[in-house]
Amino acid sequence: MKSTLTRIVLAAVTALLAGTSNAQTTTNPMDIIPDVMPFDVPYGSPIGLDKAEALINAVISESKRRNWKMNIAVVDSGGNLVAFQRMDGAQYASIQIAEHKARTAVRFRRETKLLEDAIQKFAYVGTLDDVIASRGGIPLVVDGKIVGALGCSGGTGSQDEAVCKFGAAQLNK
Repeated sequence: MKSTLTRIVLAAVTALLAGTSNAQTTTNPMDIIPDVMPFDVPYGSPIGLDKAEALINAVISESKRRNWKMNIAVVDSGGNLVAFQRMDGAQYASIQIAEHKARTAVRFRRETKLLEDAIQKFAYVGTLDDVIASRGGIPLVVDGKIVGALGCSGGTGSQDEAVCKFGAAQLNK
């Protein structure tokens, strides 16, 4: 999955650079047609409450170890909230942000960091409905199928992403 995205991005950058060398030729990187569908991960059975709470507990443990205050949301494969925890002292605005990151990750079948990167290169991403282009949303994949997503918010984007990835890594353990 990641290598396909890398190929697409490299092809787009190459085409863009080629277009800038000739003032008469402008190539829109969005005109490139990939051979395979990116992020074509099927949806699976929704994550259950017990597993969602276990992931949240893992994120809370890691966040406490780092002395970070987080809001953590887990949604199922349909983007519906399964479980949520707000650590003591975590900022209130991040409650909805954590949920939004999780929903975006499951609906778009990719980490929200990829949308953050994309919006810096392709302005059209900002026109998509219900997107949060901020890292800290991670799809949860079991047996090659998306069962839900984890969203973390409360720190910087990189802090949110770090604890979110830690929690997601506990899914298949």
